[in-house]
Amino acid sequence: MPHDGHHSHDTPPDGWKHSGVRVIPGDSLDSNTAQTPGMNRAAAINLARVGAQKIWAGTVHIHPNAKTGAHHHGALESVIYIVSGRARMRWGENLEYVAEAGPGDFIFVPPYVPHQEINASTDETLQCVLVRSDNEAVVVNLDIEPVEKPEAVKWIDPIHKS
Repeated sequence: MPHDGHHSHDTPPDGWKHSGVRVIPGDSLDSNTAQTPGMNRAAAINLARVGAQKIWAGTVHIHPNAKTGAHHHGALESVIYIVSGRARMRWGENLEYVAEAGPGDFIFVPPYVPHQEINASTDETLQCVLVRSDNEAVVVNLDIEPVEKPEAVKWIDPIHKS
């Protein structure tokens, strides 16, 4: 295997001009993607738009005080990055758990986890970047009534134990 920075993939005939790096302007995202009541999803990166094979990426906007319907994303893993606003996430079989996230925070949603996104602000749109582990959006909307007082759970990861 060469150690000069090159790899074994063949360079396309156009020298990567049209099949290399792609820039997707923020004002050209595609809202013709799977939706859940209470939020607006728009695709930036997927199979149809750029030929992505293993990821889907786009934006999510949730209006002030809005709550999405309960849903999950099948076998896909999801990462949500909060750009602005305050997110309240509910999850569990009866949406019995809750945690909040703000600008700069990341949220990880494992496969098949029933969840609900809530804009915790009454006057600011919640704006997020969303990335999923496959090239097409999978959304399974669920018929779950949220519990009145969900159990608070702090965000904990292997590095930040408290």
